[in-house]
Amino acid sequence: MALKEDPSSELMGRLVDSVKEISGLPECKNVFKKTHGDLVRRIKLLSPLFEELKDNNEELSEEETKGFELLRTVLGSAKELLKSVVEGSKVYQTLQRDDIADNFNQITEKIEAALGEIPYDKLNLSEEVQEQIELVHAQFRRAKGRPELQDHQLEVDLATAMREKDPDRAILKRLSEKLHLQTIDDLKKESLAFHEMVIAGVGDPGDWFEKLSSLFKKLKDYVQMENPEIDSSEAEKGMIKHRSPVIPDDFRCPISLELMKDPVIVSTGQVFYKFSYSLQLCILVSSLYSLIVYFLVQTYERSCIQKWLDAGHKTCPKTQQTLLHTALTPNYVLKSLIALWCESNGVELPKQSGACRSKKVGSSVSDCDRAAITTLLDKLANGSLEQQRSAAGELRLLAKRNADNRVCIAEAGAIPLLVELLSSTDPRTQEHAVTALLNLSINDINKGTIVNAGAISDIVDVLKNGSMEARENAAATLFSLSVVDENKVAIGAAGAIPALIKLLCDGTPRGKKDAATAIFNLSIYQGNKARAVKAGIVPPLMSLLKDAGGGMVDEALAILAILAGHQEGKVAIGQVDPIPVLIEVIRTGSQRNRENAVAILWSLCTGDSQLLMLAKQFGAEEALKELSESGTDRAKRKAGNILELLQPVDTLVNQS
Repeated sequence: MALKEDPSSELMGRLVDSVKEISGLPECKNVFKKTHGDLVRRIKLLSPLFEELKDNNEELSEEETKGFELLRTVLGSAKELLKSVVEGSKVYQTLQRDDIADNFNQITEKIEAALGEIPYDKLNLSEEVQEQIELVHAQFRRAKGRPELQDHQLEVDLATAMREKDPDRAILKRLSEKLHLQTIDDLKKESLAFHEMVIAGVGDPGDWFEKLSSLFKKLKDYVQMENPEIDSSEAEKGMIKHRSPVIPDDFRCPISLELMKDPVIVSTGQVFYKFSYSLQLCILVSSLYSLIVYFLVQTYERSCIQKWLDAGHKTCPKTQQTLLHTALTPNYVLKSLIALWCESNGVELPKQSGACRSKKVGSSVSDCDRAAITTLLDKLANGSLEQQRSAAGELRLLAKRNADNRVCIAEAGAIPLLVELLSSTDPRTQEHAVTALLNLSINDINKGTIVNAGAISDIVDVLKNGSMEARENAAATLFSLSVVDENKVAIGAAGAIPALIKLLCDGTPRGKKDAATAIFNLSIYQGNKARAVKAGIVPPLMSLLKDAGGGMVDEALAILAILAGHQEGKVAIGQVDPIPVLIEVIRTGSQRNRENAVAILWSLCTGDSQLLMLAKQFGAEEALKELSESGTDRAKRKAGNILELLQPVDTLVNQS
């Protein structure tokens, strides 16, 4: 019978494994090459200590174990940092050099502190190992707070290349060399790393998305011209040898920067196309067709934007506009244009693949483990309360990680079992179940399965009676399900709207936003507008609108704008003294909020001379004239309409 390994030996084994994993990481080829290499080298020097103590098989005291436990934790953090630096976007990490350097310094400080907790004199160590560890400890001590050497030329080149439309080729050459982006394959990996970083929601995309996308295109064009043969596939070599044209920017996915195979539109507005010639005429007359595409929405490669949505984002990654819904509309016109461009320029038409099934860079999650999922489902169906809670929690995490898991979990039959757990008397089990369903509902097919399992009434019950976390996630689940139009009717009929209004009033900031998003989506259906008004939605929305510091002004205005188009909503809004705050928003709000505010004001004032007079008294005319010049197209139209309504009011005032 095998001897049972004691905790000390097991701990040393884990430390040995951590060092091996760190030692096996790929070489770093970016601005942190030296820092990365120094940290890996010092960590590798710790291995003899762990191996000797493991071989000694002596149990350590609590005092002796403390430092090693700290070391195990910090080595885990070190591995994640080292891995992220190798796999992350080189350009973005260069821009974030100070923050990443600070992360390295924190890891160094923590390792040094952990080593300081280890009483070497009390351990049974050979003289050679003790000397080596003391030397390594001294190296970590000296490395603490040591400033990262700056490459000012690199910083200047980056800033110039991002700012200028056509930067000097010498600048692009230096950037290509210093960032190790010298081949098409290098740039593909960089593009993928950037793509994954966008999906993960690192930083604020609105601040750097456009600039980095533009920079990658410049570098890609430079590398294709300068190094067409290096590390390119045969197809790429052939294309470049024949001087294939640069892909038009409108044909590239804004996330992956690659030629789109299956372009789709996200729900930030409407799209209009203007053709100067028919497609047939373009083909006959010239390979360079004369076609102008006007986008009032954003188009993306389906697999890329789906990964963004699967990660839980509810905004357009390029504009940061909140999406009306997460349904994706095929952009057939653009797809035809891409096909035409490929044919006209001798470029092989990209083959459309299925839904993106790849895992995230740096993710430890591979294809779903069906056997493990089956085991979890057995616990859901037949386990004790504790086993059900644990299994629901694991499914919740698995469903959050990637699209493959969501498909596998649903196909294994988890959804009906999770729906049953929505009525669990254990709050934590209920939270896990509703959140697992939320994560599963990201997949469009799963939405139908969840509804068919009779989940809506149970989710509404959780929304009414669950813990705050469960209520928040129930609201988010109802929003996800309400993307399908017929579900809007069922959710409204199940009594969700009063419960959502209650969460809007007493929830956490996150809960309020989840409730507002769900109410907005449900209110697209006309019948739900009346339900919301009857349930008393308008006064809470006006309170949120007047509380500028509450962070809910955008949501309140969006919902009021959609309710103002309904007669009962219009009457209810007119009863809560809306004119002063609406005019203030028109004066000082963001473009979107000004647009919504003027739309509400127009609905209220149409056919109501008293409200028109009141708007006049609060200075609407001046604010509307400014908006008619500087607002969005829709805001300009609404402002102009109200100004026309105000003209008879001016006449009446003058006559009196």
